[in-house]
Amino acid sequence: MSLIEVKGLTKSFGSLEVLKDLNLTVEEGERIAIIGGSGCGKSVFLRSLELLEEPDSGQIFIDGKEITAKNAKVDHIRRSMGMVYQKFHLFSHMNVMDNLCLAPVRLLGMSRKDAEEKAMDLLRQVGLAPRAHDFPSVLSGGQQQRIAICRSLMMEPKVLLFDEPTSALDPTMVGEVLAVIRMLAKRSLTMLIVTHEMNFAREVADRVLFFAEKGIYEQGKPEEIFDAPKKPLTIAFINKIKHFSYAINRRDFDLMKFHGGIQTFGEKYGLKNNQIMRLQLCCEEMVMDMMENCYEAGEDVSLEFTITYAESTKESNITLLCGGKNYNPFTQIEDDDIHLGITILKKMASSCEHEFSDGRNKISLCL
Repeated sequence: MSLIEVKGLTKSFGSLEVLKDLNLTVEEGERIAIIGGSGCGKSVFLRSLELLEEPDSGQIFIDGKEITAKNAKVDHIRRSMGMVYQKFHLFSHMNVMDNLCLAPVRLLGMSRKDAEEKAMDLLRQVGLAPRAHDFPSVLSGGQQQRIAICRSLMMEPKVLLFDEPTSALDPTMVGEVLAVIRMLAKRSLTMLIVTHEMNFAREVADRVLFFAEKGIYEQGKPEEIFDAPKKPLTIAFINKIKHFSYAINRRDFDLMKFHGGIQTFGEKYGLKNNQIMRLQLCCEEMVMDMMENCYEAGEDVSLEFTITYAESTKESNITLLCGGKNYNPFTQIEDDDIHLGITILKKMASSCEHEFSDGRNKISLCL
């Protein structure tokens, strides 16, 4: 039997639909990383599992019990899950030991003595035993988050939910929290981790879910998602691809404005001056060659440029869609005066492709 089963989960906030018909099965011992852009529903999904956000429709089963059922014993089912939030939510008026012992004593009927012994064991595992009687206000953010993880473990949950556990931390403290989660991963605990730490997700997860378009857009093993994503939005997210688009519908278009747009795009994303100049030169050569050879004199023109830049590979790509007749500039005779610009362009690019479909030429260049 699956530890978590989600069927048709839908959640909206007013007119904003965040999740739509989401389905997921999580097996015991699975470690799942959830990634995606801001506002894609990752945290809403995690909070819905505990009914901290109430779904509009759908069913959620935790260890065989439906938490979304009308007469469900929600508090009892929640005990199967431990939640670690972005912010630590420790009780500021209690010291560390009291924070850890409160829930198991009150909810599980554990004796204070047994709770303290368990708490000290967990604190030793995360390197914080000497801070057992300190108050949260004197602890660093990383220490508070480690305490928050211990607090979840005190209830012996069957699954741990991490909602971006390092997002509120100073960068110097991120490593200490991730080290604790890595330690837990080695114990085959079932975990769902919403994270922006891609290397960590690759290392720890058995399965990665990429959220987009109101749900799980693509999923797979870490190597499948990070090394060979199949769907466009996943590819763009993994490679942190930036886009610039420009349409030309007149022969006497403003070339300086076109160059200026490329310049602004390049500077915004940290391209070097020589990279920007290469993009400008390649685009200009393609415009002039395609206008000259795809259209008759006086005929209306239509060219659409898209430039993409992948931060992860530092690679730039130019895609040009051009109407008119079928024309492949890369099959022209090289090194003659007429096609000198295209010859230069081919030598600058690492790959050049052309295809003609539905009455339009598609030119793709990789720089």
